[in-house]
Amino acid sequence: MKIVSILGAATIIFSFGFVADGALAGEAPVEFTEAYLNDPATFEQGKKIWFKQCTHCHGFKAYPGKAPKLKPKRYTPEFVYKRVTKGFKKMPAWESVYTKEELMAVVAYVKNRKFSP
Repeated sequence: MKIVSILGAATIIFSFGFVADGALAGEAPVEFTEAYLNDPATFEQGKKIWFKQCTHCHGFKAYPGKAPKLKPKRYTPEFVYKRVTKGFKKMPAWESVYTKEELMAVVAYVKNRKFSP
């Protein structure tokens, strides 16, 4: 009986269009290929958003700022995307302000070797 209940709950969850990570079913998963992360146009788009929005707390190169120092080399692109999209502690979520493509561009900028030593 417990197996039936679990399967029933999973069916209900997926029938409403949600997947385990909270994204809507049918939404393309976020994928950061090397080509995407190293694309100059993506880098410039992310840089533009960084200087418009992110430097207020993180500073120009992720330090010094009001926010904790970022260590982009330690983070996966998916981790950065989740933090930028959903927020974390005092950092606001930006998913209602920027498009998925804009948020991905910010990740590409932050993960680029030109961003921070």
